[in-house]
Amino acid sequence: MKLFVTGGAGFIGSNFVHYVFARRPDWAVVNFDKLTYAGNLANLTALASHPRHRFVRSDICDGAAVLAAMRGCDAVVHFAAESHVDRSIYEPAPVVRTNVIGTFTLLEMARELAVPRFLHVSTDEVYGDLPPGEAADEDYPLRPSSPYSASKASADLLVLSYVRTYGFPAVLTRSSNNYGPYQFPEKFLPLMITNAMIGKPLPLYGDGGQQRNWLHVADNCRGILAALERGRTGAVYNIGGLDVEANLDMARRVLRLLGRSESLLSHVADRPGHDRRYALNSSRIAADTGWRPKVALEEGIRQTIEWYAEHSEWLAAVRDGEYMSYYEKFYENRNASLQAIAGTRKD
Repeated sequence: MKLFVTGGAGFIGSNFVHYVFARRPDWAVVNFDKLTYAGNLANLTALASHPRHRFVRSDICDGAAVLAAMRGCDAVVHFAAESHVDRSIYEPAPVVRTNVIGTFTLLEMARELAVPRFLHVSTDEVYGDLPPGEAADEDYPLRPSSPYSASKASADLLVLSYVRTYGFPAVLTRSSNNYGPYQFPEKFLPLMITNAMIGKPLPLYGDGGQQRNWLHVADNCRGILAALERGRTGAVYNIGGLDVEANLDMARRVLRLLGRSESLLSHVADRPGHDRRYALNSSRIAADTGWRPKVALEEGIRQTIEWYAEHSEWLAAVRDGEYMSYYEKFYENRNASLQAIAGTRKD
C-alpha cells in the first residue's frame, strides 16, 4: 500500500504517518504538505531517513504538483486544512481556498488517476451547536457556524457529490476535538498546558462553559486507519471521544496536574458566533469496523503534559516568531481585534 497523505506535517497528519509506519511497516507514504505556520518538519524528524517516506513540499491547490506526486498511490488520506476557527474569522479567504478549492483539486486529480481509495478527514464542527443531551450522528443536519466549519462542510458535500455523481471511492471521517503530541499551541488544550507550565495566564473565552467531545489523537488515528481499510465507500464516520467536558473544567484539570493555582484562569472576550456544545455519536464506525476510543481523558492529558515537558526545544521553536505575533493579536490585544471584526460588518 502506498498512501498519498496531505497535511502530513501537521498535528493529526504527522501523528497518523507515525501510526501507519508503526502498525503497517510495509506501507509507503508520500507526505504532501505546504508547511504553513502549523506544518512542521520537526514533527517528522524520526522519519527523515525512512526509506518508504517521501516528503513533498507543495500546495494542494496546485493541480500539476498534486498529479505528479499522487501518481502511483493506492489511497489518498486528506488532512490538509486551515483549521483554526479564530483565524478563519479574521481572514476567511485562505480557509476557503485551502479547504474547498484544495479539496476539489485533490478530487479531480485522484479521479484522473483512478486512485482506488480516498479518505477525507473532517470535523464535528460541521454539525454546529448541539442542544444539551444530544449527540450528532452522521445524518444530523449540517449547521456550521464559522467560516472554518462552513468550509469543511462545503468540502464534505463536494466529496459526497463525487461519490454519487462519479462513483468516486471516497469515505469521510468527522472527529471531535483532538489533543496530544505535536499540536500547535494556538489550539485550546496545548495553549492551556504550555501557559500553565510557565505560570502564564490561561485565557478562557467567555465563561469557559463551552463543551467539547475530547479525543486523543492516537484514538483518532486508529479510527481513520479503520475507516480507510474497512469503511464502506460513500459512508461518513463520526470518531468521537469518551468525554464531553467544558473548557473551564479542562483548564482546571491541567492546573491540577501541573500543581498550579486556579488564579491563572483568565476570562477574555468570547469568540464571535462561538458554538456552545459539540458531541458525537460514533456507533456507526464501531459497528462497521470495531473501533472504539481507548484513551481515558485524565491519562491522555497527563501524557500530553509530559510530552510538552519533554519536548521543550520543539515547543520553543514553534512558539517563536509567527506564533507570538498571533498570541499578541488574539489574546493580549483581543478587544481591539474583535472591534476590528465588528467594524467590517454591515448593518
